[in-house]
Amino acid sequence: MSVTRLLMGVAGLALMGVGASLLLDVPDLTGVLVWLGGAVVLHDALIAPLVLLIGLVLVRGVAREPVRGALLVAGALTAVALPVLLRPGKPANSSVLPLDYPRNWLLTLVAVATVTALVLAARRTRRSRRRPPS
Repeated sequence: MSVTRLLMGVAGLALMGVGASLLLDVPDLTGVLVWLGGAVVLHDALIAPLVLLIGLVLVRGVAREPVRGALLVAGALTAVALPVLLRPGKPANSSVLPLDYPRNWLLTLVAVATVTALVLAARRTRRSRRRPPS
């Protein structure tokens, strides 16, 4: 096992511990469990099959993996943002949703697309350097 993989696993476990400790403060755990169950169903029934299908149909070669990863991240971000994005109108209390969530969601999707484009460009550059000149 590589050191990077081990460190990522330790970081993941630490973040899971933080999440679990935050759940101890939730007075009604039922709502959280319903939301988590819905997120799992949404991912497994909609997001993952769409990502695999789009990756299979639209993307070929070395670009397939980064594009699938980007679509998966974009789908997960959208699933998390849906409650705020679908909330109609302004809330009665302006401190409830103080940020421009649709704009921030779009900016996050642009960041995902930018990172994906950079990964693809780096792969192309690396591949072209490996090939001997014709």
